[in-house]
Amino acid sequence: MSEPTNPAASVTPRPNPNEKLIKVFDSEDESETMIVKGLLESAGIDSDLTSATMVQDTFPGLGGMLILVREQDAETARKLIEENRQPVPSPDDDETAEIQIIDDSPKKK
Repeated sequence: MSEPTNPAASVTPRPNPNEKLIKVFDSEDESETMIVKGLLESAGIDSDLTSATMVQDTFPGLGGMLILVREQDAETARKLIEENRQPVPSPDDDETAEIQIIDDSPKKK
């Protein structure tokens, strides 16, 4: 007979709420926040995802989602996020190809 599985064991570990947690990332884009959370988890850094509206007293003016990590993981988490951040192209960095239009239509005589 197999042993019963513990459903709590399959839950992603989260920092203890009694520990000091540090904000390492915030975004109004939920999908971006989930990608960063996955990046941290793949590096073995436990994180907590929180709605910024819940912490307006601590971080006024923020909207969207926050990622919090244990104080001892904060520096490592920030470095990992920075190393994996993709630069956002500015409007001046237009990488579209320039095409020279050549008129090869037959000329009327």
